[in-house]
Amino acid sequence: MEIKLQLKQNNTVDQFNFDQFQFGVEATDHMLVAKYKDGQWQSASIQPFESLQISPLAMCLHYGQTVFEGLKAYKQVNGDLSIFRLDRHHVRMNESLRRMAMPELPEALFCEGIKQLVGLEQEWISDREGYSLYIRPFVIATEERLGVSISKEYLFMVVCTPMAAYYSKPLKVKVERQYTRAAKGGVGAAKNGGNYGAAYYPANLAQQEGFDQVIWTDGRDHEYVEESGTMNLMFIIEGKLITPPVGETVLAGVTRDALLSIARDLAWKVEERPISLSEIKTAFELGKRVEAFGVGTAAVIAPFEQIHMDGVDYFPSVGEGAQMFQLKQQLTAIRSGEQADKFGWNTLLSAEVLG
Repeated sequence: MEIKLQLKQNNTVDQFNFDQFQFGVEATDHMLVAKYKDGQWQSASIQPFESLQISPLAMCLHYGQTVFEGLKAYKQVNGDLSIFRLDRHHVRMNESLRRMAMPELPEALFCEGIKQLVGLEQEWISDREGYSLYIRPFVIATEERLGVSISKEYLFMVVCTPMAAYYSKPLKVKVERQYTRAAKGGVGAAKNGGNYGAAYYPANLAQQEGFDQVIWTDGRDHEYVEESGTMNLMFIIEGKLITPPVGETVLAGVTRDALLSIARDLAWKVEERPISLSEIKTAFELGKRVEAFGVGTAAVIAPFEQIHMDGVDYFPSVGEGAQMFQLKQQLTAIRSGEQADKFGWNTLLSAEVLG
């Protein structure tokens, strides 16, 4: 698929303050745009970043057909540029699009378009430790019509923004037993806007009580943990890594998958299975060593220093000797090129893409 290129006359990267900025507020200079009409994706272009102009009748504003992804590009220690698990993010986005009855994205548009965009925006990728370029692909329904039905027109876009550490300190989380993030048969496994919108209210209530995030439990009995905030959830109990299985109500996290692969490669004991609140409580009460943390593209690994459960506070291990940091170190080394990419996760940008 041909992707037309329109360059911005005056780039702004030289004015960007990499030492002090807020994630997600300032975009890079260019964006990828394509339209779906008459049954096919067309009019693909990389163009200067600008605001959208859509009709108030655009169906995305009314009926929830919105899907997005999140991935990162890194500057490696030898100066190469790499996009982490680009192919897996393409697969997952199409899985979400299918579930939301939206048209899938061709690989040539998603993967090649992102590579071209990142190559163009390479000066926005800082070589500072812990920095990356966050890449946000998304699709919205744009047909101008009120009516509860599937849209016939869509807009695919990719925007980028610089990123440093997402969480600067360990988190205090509260187990949520009343509200539900996702239900069996629903869209919890799809990365769509509605999942996040529905989570704001209970998360805000928890923050008013002094917590950073919530741990979501299953929608039927509220007895089994599923995710935390916008992250997958992991525990290390007495050296064993345990995480809820992905499925209808748990997103198949790309970072989650990477960390499980690393753990297995390190010969750790790994279990993907349901984890009950009773099991977690018992582990704490018996004095077992418990680590708990969220994992995701933005946060990578977010340690929990406090879990509030049924009126009682429990305190997982978050010290420097915690095993979870071994996983983070291994993943960081692969992304940065300090360690061999034995899993084939890094998409290195060619000299042609980099210009």
